[in-house]
Amino acid sequence: MFFTCGPNEAMVVSGFCRSPPVMVAGGRVFVLPCIQQIQRISLNTLTLNVKSEKVYTRHGVPISVTGIAQVKIQGQNKEMLAAACQMFLGKTEAEIAHIALETLEGHQRAIMAHMTVEEIYKDRQKFSEQVFKVASSDLVNMGISVVSYTLKDIHDDQDYLHSLGKARTAQVQKDARIGEAEAKRDAGIREAKAKQEKVSAQYLSEIEMAKAQRDYELKKAAYDIEVNTRRAQADLAYQLQVAEEISGPLTSANKITLVSSGSGTMGAAKVTGEVLDILSHLPESVERLTGVTISQVNHKPLRTA
Repeated sequence: MFFTCGPNEAMVVSGFCRSPPVMVAGGRVFVLPCIQQIQRISLNTLTLNVKSEKVYTRHGVPISVTGIAQVKIQGQNKEMLAAACQMFLGKTEAEIAHIALETLEGHQRAIMAHMTVEEIYKDRQKFSEQVFKVASSDLVNMGISVVSYTLKDIHDDQDYLHSLGKARTAQVQKDARIGEAEAKRDAGIREAKAKQEKVSAQYLSEIEMAKAQRDYELKKAAYDIEVNTRRAQADLAYQLQVAEEISGPLTSANKITLVSSGSGTMGAAKVTGEVLDILSHLPESVERLTGVTISQVNHKPLRTA
Protein backbone atom coordinates (compact mmCIF):
# COMPACT_ATOMS: atom_id res chain seq x y z
CA MET A 1 0.00 0.00 0.00
CA PHE A 2 1.30 3.48 -0.93
CA PHE A 3 1.26 6.41 1.53
CA THR A 4 1.97 10.07 0.70
CA CYS A 5 2.73 13.27 2.64
CA GLY A 6 3.19 16.96 1.92
CA PRO A 7 6.44 19.01 2.08
CA ASN A 8 5.66 20.00 5.70
CA GLU A 9 5.64 16.42 6.92
CA ALA A 10 7.93 13.39 7.03
CA MET A 11 7.04 9.67 7.06
CA VAL A 12 9.05 6.98 8.84
CA VAL A 13 8.57 3.33 7.78
CA SER A 14 9.90 0.60 10.05
CA GLY A 15 9.45 -3.14 10.40
CA PHE A 16 10.11 -6.00 7.99
CA CYS A 17 13.05 -5.26 5.65
CA ARG A 18 13.20 -1.69 6.98
CA SER A 19 16.31 -1.64 9.14
CA PRO A 20 17.24 1.08 9.59
CA PRO A 21 13.83 2.76 9.13
CA VAL A 22 13.13 4.61 5.88
CA MET A 23 12.50 8.36 6.27
CA VAL A 24 10.70 10.25 3.51
CA ALA A 25 10.17 14.03 3.73
CA GLY A 26 7.46 15.17 1.35
CA GLY A 27 6.79 12.26 -1.01
CA ARG A 28 5.38 8.71 -1.11
CA VAL A 29 6.40 5.31 0.18
CA PHE A 30 5.18 1.69 -0.14
CA VAL A 31 4.21 -0.04 3.11
CA LEU A 32 3.46 -3.71 3.63
CA PRO A 33 0.46 -3.96 5.92
CA CYS A 34 0.80 -5.83 9.19
CA ILE A 35 4.55 -6.41 8.86
CA GLN A 36 5.61 -2.77 8.41
CA GLN A 37 4.64 0.38 10.37
CA ILE A 38 4.39 4.02 9.20
CA GLN A 39 4.63 7.05 11.47
CA ARG A 40 4.55 10.74 10.70
CA ILE A 41 6.40 13.76 12.15
CA SER A 42 5.58 17.43 11.50
CA LEU A 43 8.09 19.71 9.77
CA ASN A 44 6.06 22.89 10.37
CA THR A 45 7.76 26.04 11.66
CA LEU A 46 6.96 26.61 15.32
CA THR A 47 6.77 30.11 16.86
CA LEU A 48 7.96 30.20 20.46
CA ASN A 49 7.38 33.01 22.95
CA VAL A 50 10.48 32.74 25.15
CA LYS A 51 9.93 34.48 28.51
CA SER A 52 12.50 34.82 31.28
CA GLU A 53 11.05 36.50 34.37
CA LYS A 54 13.16 38.33 36.97
CA VAL A 55 16.55 36.98 36.03
CA TYR A 56 19.52 38.51 37.88
CA THR A 57 22.05 40.02 35.53
CA ARG A 58 25.80 40.17 36.07
CA HIS A 59 25.52 43.14 38.48
CA GLY A 60 22.61 41.62 40.39
CA VAL A 61 19.79 43.66 38.84
CA PRO A 62 16.66 41.54 38.20
CA ILE A 63 15.05 42.08 34.79
CA SER A 64 12.52 40.27 32.62
CA VAL A 65 13.10 39.51 28.94
CA THR A 66 10.79 38.23 26.23
CA GLY A 67 12.12 36.84 22.95
CA ILE A 68 10.45 35.44 19.83
CA ALA A 69 12.00 32.36 18.19
CA GLN A 70 11.11 30.43 15.03
CA VAL A 71 12.18 26.77 15.05
CA LYS A 72 11.51 23.71 12.89
CA ILE A 73 12.63 20.13 12.37
CA GLN A 74 15.02 20.09 9.43
CA GLY A 75 13.67 17.54 6.93
CA GLN A 76 16.25 18.05 4.20
CA ASN A 77 19.16 16.99 6.40
CA LYS A 78 18.98 13.20 6.87
CA GLU A 79 21.11 13.19 10.03
CA MET A 80 19.03 15.93 11.71
CA LEU A 81 15.80 14.23 10.61
CA ALA A 82 17.01 10.95 12.09
CA ALA A 83 17.88 12.68 15.38
CA ALA A 84 14.47 14.39 15.48
CA CYS A 85 12.71 11.06 14.82
CA GLN A 86 14.60 9.43 17.67
CA MET A 87 13.56 12.18 20.09
CA PHE A 88 10.14 13.34 18.89
CA LEU A 89 8.54 10.55 16.86
CA GLY A 90 5.05 9.99 18.18
CA LYS A 91 4.90 13.41 19.89
CA THR A 92 2.54 16.21 18.95
CA GLU A 93 3.63 19.66 17.74
CA ALA A 94 2.74 21.13 21.13
CA GLU A 95 5.01 18.65 22.91
CA ILE A 96 7.88 19.35 20.48
CA ALA A 97 7.36 23.13 20.88
CA HIS A 98 7.41 22.79 24.70
CA ILE A 99 10.73 20.91 24.65
CA ALA A 100 12.31 23.48 22.28
CA LEU A 101 10.90 26.35 24.37
CA GLU A 102 12.37 25.01 27.61
CA THR A 103 15.76 24.66 25.92
CA LEU A 104 15.67 28.20 24.48
CA GLU A 105 14.49 29.72 27.77
CA GLY A 106 17.38 28.08 29.63
CA HIS A 107 19.94 29.47 27.19
CA GLN A 108 18.28 32.90 27.30
CA ARG A 109 18.54 33.00 31.10
CA ALA A 110 22.19 31.94 30.95
CA ILE A 111 23.05 34.73 28.52
CA MET A 112 21.20 37.29 30.67
CA ALA A 113 23.20 36.23 33.75
CA HIS A 114 26.48 36.92 31.95
CA MET A 115 25.56 40.40 30.70
CA THR A 116 24.77 43.70 32.39
CA VAL A 117 21.46 45.49 32.07
CA GLU A 118 23.18 48.26 30.12
CA GLU A 119 24.63 45.79 27.63
CA ILE A 120 21.26 44.12 27.02
CA TYR A 121 19.40 47.43 26.88
CA LYS A 122 21.83 49.26 24.61
CA ASP A 123 22.90 46.38 22.33
CA ARG A 124 19.89 44.15 21.73
CA GLN A 125 21.40 42.83 18.53
CA LYS A 126 24.39 41.42 20.40
CA PHE A 127 22.12 39.73 22.95
CA SER A 128 19.94 38.21 20.21
CA GLU A 129 22.98 36.92 18.33
CA GLN A 130 24.38 35.21 21.43
CA VAL A 131 21.10 33.50 22.30
CA PHE A 132 20.68 32.39 18.67
CA LYS A 133 24.23 31.00 18.51
CA VAL A 134 24.12 29.07 21.78
CA ALA A 135 20.59 27.72 21.31
CA SER A 136 21.27 26.66 17.71
CA SER A 137 24.30 24.58 18.68
CA ASP A 138 22.22 22.75 21.30
CA LEU A 139 18.94 22.27 19.39
CA VAL A 140 20.73 21.00 16.29
CA ASN A 141 21.56 17.84 18.23
CA MET A 142 17.81 17.31 18.58
CA GLY A 143 17.29 17.72 14.86
CA ILE A 144 15.76 21.20 15.33
CA SER A 145 17.13 24.27 13.57
CA VAL A 146 16.57 27.81 14.89
CA VAL A 147 15.28 29.87 11.98
CA SER A 148 15.35 33.20 13.82
CA TYR A 149 15.45 34.80 17.28
CA THR A 150 14.52 38.38 18.17
CA LEU A 151 14.48 40.18 21.51
CA LYS A 152 10.92 41.45 21.84
CA ASP A 153 10.80 43.18 25.22
CA ILE A 154 12.91 43.99 28.26
CA HIS A 155 11.56 45.45 31.52
CA ASP A 156 12.07 45.46 35.28
CA ASP A 157 10.11 46.20 38.46
CA GLN A 158 12.71 48.50 40.03
CA ASP A 159 12.52 51.36 37.44
CA TYR A 160 16.17 50.67 36.64
CA LEU A 161 15.59 50.84 32.90
CA HIS A 162 13.46 53.96 33.35
CA SER A 163 16.36 55.62 35.13
CA LEU A 164 18.69 54.62 32.32
CA GLY A 165 16.24 56.12 29.87
CA LYS A 166 16.00 59.36 31.82
CA ALA A 167 19.79 59.62 32.01
CA ARG A 168 20.07 58.96 28.29
CA THR A 169 17.34 61.49 27.54
CA ALA A 170 19.09 64.11 29.66
CA GLN A 171 22.37 63.38 27.90
CA VAL A 172 20.74 63.67 24.49
CA GLN A 173 19.11 66.97 25.45
CA LYS A 174 22.43 68.23 26.78
CA ASP A 175 24.21 67.21 23.59
CA ALA A 176 21.45 68.90 21.57
CA ARG A 177 21.86 72.16 23.51
CA ILE A 178 25.63 72.01 23.13
CA GLY A 179 25.32 71.24 19.44
CA GLU A 180 22.88 74.12 18.94
CA ALA A 181 25.16 76.54 20.81
CA GLU A 182 28.19 75.40 18.80
CA ALA A 183 26.23 75.73 15.57
CA LYS A 184 25.19 79.30 16.47
CA ARG A 185 28.76 80.13 17.44
CA ASP A 186 30.15 78.77 14.18
CA ALA A 187 27.45 80.60 12.22
CA GLY A 188 28.34 83.87 14.00
CA ILE A 189 32.04 83.35 13.28
CA ARG A 190 31.34 82.63 9.63
CA GLU A 191 29.06 85.66 9.37
CA ALA A 192 31.65 87.96 10.98
CA LYS A 193 34.35 86.56 8.72
CA ALA A 194 32.16 87.11 5.67
CA LYS A 195 31.47 90.72 6.71
CA GLN A 196 35.18 91.31 7.31
CA GLU A 197 36.05 89.90 3.90
CA LYS A 198 33.35 92.08 2.33
CA VAL A 199 34.69 95.24 4.03
CA SER A 200 38.27 94.31 3.10
CA ALA A 201 37.26 93.77 -0.51
CA GLN A 202 35.43 97.11 -0.52
CA TYR A 203 38.47 98.89 0.91
CA LEU A 204 40.77 97.24 -1.62
CA SER A 205 38.43 98.26 -4.41
CA GLU A 206 38.36 101.85 -3.19
CA ILE A 207 42.16 101.86 -2.88
CA GLU A 208 42.53 100.58 -6.43
CA MET A 209 40.08 103.21 -7.65
CA ALA A 210 42.01 105.92 -5.79
CA LYS A 211 45.28 104.69 -7.28
CA ALA A 212 43.77 104.70 -10.74
CA GLN A 213 42.39 108.22 -10.20
CA ARG A 214 45.76 109.39 -8.91
CA ASP A 215 47.63 107.89 -11.87
CA TYR A 216 45.12 109.46 -14.25
CA GLU A 217 45.48 112.90 -12.67
CA LEU A 218 49.30 112.66 -12.63
CA LYS A 219 49.41 111.61 -16.26
CA LYS A 220 46.85 114.26 -17.20
CA ALA A 221 48.87 116.95 -15.39
CA ALA A 222 52.04 115.79 -17.17
CA TYR A 223 50.24 115.85 -20.52
CA ASP A 224 48.79 119.30 -19.76
CA ILE A 225 52.24 120.65 -18.88
CA GLU A 226 53.69 119.19 -22.06
CA VAL A 227 50.88 120.58 -24.19
CA ASN A 228 51.07 124.02 -22.56
CA THR A 229 54.86 124.02 -22.90
CA ARG A 230 54.70 123.21 -26.58
CA ARG A 231 51.97 125.79 -27.04
CA ALA A 232 54.09 128.40 -25.22
CA GLN A 233 57.05 127.48 -27.37
CA ALA A 234 54.95 127.95 -30.48
CA ASP A 235 53.58 131.29 -29.22
CA LEU A 236 57.05 132.40 -28.21
CA ALA A 237 58.40 131.50 -31.60
CA TYR A 238 55.58 133.44 -33.17
CA GLN A 239 56.20 136.48 -30.96
CA LEU A 240 59.91 136.32 -31.68
CA GLN A 241 59.14 136.12 -35.35
CA VAL A 242 56.91 139.19 -35.01
CA ALA A 243 59.64 141.00 -33.11
CA GLU A 244 62.14 140.03 -35.77
CA GLU A 245 59.83 141.23 -38.49
CA ILE A 246 59.39 144.49 -36.61
CA SER A 247 63.04 145.02 -35.84
CA GLY A 248 64.35 143.65 -39.09
CA PRO A 249 63.42 146.64 -41.25
CA LEU A 250 64.72 148.99 -38.60
CA THR A 251 68.16 147.34 -38.51
CA SER A 252 68.47 147.34 -42.26
CA ALA A 253 67.05 150.83 -42.80
CA ASN A 254 69.58 153.55 -43.80
CA LYS A 255 67.16 156.32 -43.13
CA ILE A 256 64.01 156.71 -41.05
CA THR A 257 61.65 159.58 -41.62
CA LEU A 258 59.62 160.54 -38.57
CA VAL A 259 56.29 162.30 -38.85
CA SER A 260 55.18 164.22 -35.79
CA SER A 261 51.57 164.32 -34.67
CA GLY A 262 52.26 167.43 -32.75
CA SER A 263 52.77 165.84 -29.34
CA GLY A 264 55.41 163.64 -27.69
CA THR A 265 59.07 163.19 -28.42
CA MET A 266 60.63 162.78 -31.82
CA GLY A 267 63.71 161.01 -33.15
CA ALA A 268 65.37 157.66 -32.55
CA ALA A 269 64.11 157.56 -29.00
CA LYS A 270 60.55 157.50 -30.32
CA VAL A 271 61.22 154.44 -32.53
CA THR A 272 63.19 152.60 -29.87
CA GLY A 273 60.49 153.17 -27.28
CA GLU A 274 57.76 151.72 -29.46
CA VAL A 275 59.83 148.60 -30.24
CA LEU A 276 60.66 148.07 -26.56
CA ASP A 277 57.02 148.52 -25.62
CA ILE A 278 56.01 145.72 -27.99
CA LEU A 279 58.71 143.37 -26.64
CA SER A 280 57.87 144.16 -23.01
CA HIS A 281 54.26 143.03 -23.48
CA LEU A 282 55.35 139.79 -25.19
CA PRO A 283 55.84 137.59 -21.99
CA GLU A 284 52.55 138.82 -20.53
CA SER A 285 50.71 137.93 -23.72
CA VAL A 286 52.27 134.42 -23.80
CA GLU A 287 51.41 133.72 -20.13
CA ARG A 288 47.86 135.00 -20.57
CA LEU A 289 47.30 132.74 -23.59
CA THR A 290 49.06 129.54 -22.39
CA GLY A 291 49.62 129.84 -18.63
CA VAL A 292 53.37 129.32 -19.14
CA THR A 293 55.94 131.81 -17.91
CA ILE A 294 58.59 132.51 -20.55
CA SER A 295 61.29 132.92 -17.93
CA GLN A 296 60.65 129.34 -16.69
CA VAL A 297 60.73 127.99 -20.21
CA ASN A 298 64.05 129.65 -20.83
CA HIS A 299 65.63 128.24 -17.65
CA LYS A 300 64.18 124.61 -17.79
CA PRO A 301 65.06 122.10 -20.54
CA LEU A 302 62.08 120.90 -22.57
CA ARG A 303 61.14 117.20 -22.52
CA THR A 304 60.20 115.55 -25.74
CA ALA A 305 57.73 112.69 -25.94
